[in-house]
Amino acid sequence: MKTASLALTELTAIAAEPPGTALFSSRSQLVRNRSGIRRIALRARGYAGSSAALVLTLLALLTACSSDSDKPAETKPEVKGPELITARSAFQKLYIAARGWNQDAKPYRIESTATGDGNGQDGKWAIWRCSFASPARRLEKSFTWSGSAANDAPERGVNPGTEDTYSPTNSSTQVFDMAFLKIDSDQAFATAQKHGGDKILEKAPDTPVIYVCDWNHNTSELTWHVIYGASREGAKLTVAVNASSGEFIRVEK
Repeated sequence: MKTASLALTELTAIAAEPPGTALFSSRSQLVRNRSGIRRIALRARGYAGSSAALVLTLLALLTACSSDSDKPAETKPEVKGPELITARSAFQKLYIAARGWNQDAKPYRIESTATGDGNGQDGKWAIWRCSFASPARRLEKSFTWSGSAANDAPERGVNPGTEDTYSPTNSSTQVFDMAFLKIDSDQAFATAQKHGGDKILEKAPDTPVIYVCDWNHNTSELTWHVIYGASREGAKLTVAVNASSGEFIRVEK
């Protein structure tokens, strides 16, 4: 009976090893453990008086080995990069959200935000904001679309802002019909490049290009302001482009 007792002792020692130890640290080690268990079982098989505990321990070990081998390898979550889109693509997403806020909601400004995700030189950004007004309720609200991977960026998707009062007589927040928005930001950029923008980027290729679209109440036209710089105030150049026809209007700065 010494062999059976010895086998039981060996199995008990193996069973005492938790799945997180070196005993179960790799598939090759697992295979070696299984082989050892089978050899111990064969040595004990010839003894009629072997303890039932030996059989139970053997079964438990084989089950533990099989369960551990079936576990999938842990994978790190994939880091999602930024999603850069043009103004009209972002506007479509934001307009749906604004109509859910108020059925008579109309836009009065579309603008991009400069981030480290890109430079805007293709008319695309990862953050766009559109301000809407409800003339009937005299309320306004901004909605932001974000596809940015920056740490301080808004959550991905559509983010609603807070309500504020709206004055229909304010010339700087005149609403416009979305049908006037026929020219996208990338097309406005192409026009601006022909009127001084190319020279700016030739001298400073890393200059960000941001975009603002609003209604010009003096000329009654929807206008793209293509801004060469991270802000309107510190811009190296700003070119006005008709947002309905794509025609050059003027150099604003």
